[in-house]
Amino acid sequence: MGEPRHCKLWLLVLALAPWFQASTGATTFTISNYCAYTIWPGTLSTTGFELAPGQTVRLAASAGWSGWMWARTGCVFDAAGAGICHTGDCGGRMECRSAGATPPATLFEVTLGKAGGEDFYDVSLVDGYNLLIRL
Repeated sequence: MGEPRHCKLWLLVLALAPWFQASTGATTFTISNYCAYTIWPGTLSTTGFELAPGQTVRLAASAGWSGWMWARTGCVFDAAGAGICHTGDCGGRMECRSAGATPPATLFEVTLGKAGGEDFYDVSLVDGYNLLIRL
């Protein structure tokens, strides 16, 4: 937990723009790393990747997707994707494979297109706090 608290993980959620969702049936999440060091975003899916300072990536999600996103810090992985993260680890793997975050981890929780087609999201500190998430 020695990382500076002034850096941010930026999540731009296009699910909240009704014109976008209605026209495509899908949602795009834009994740940007505004930290001075590398982070490894985690999701409750099979994705796992490195995000260098200043780098941005877009992730597509289908209608009805529900899950979490979070930033992992201080990670070291071998060529096979095995390793460990200082915060937000998900089972010692680069790809989380439906494993949740080990505390401390600031969680972005989202459910798309449920309850009459509405989207729901929140930022949770139930599992602790490791980075600021800005929506």
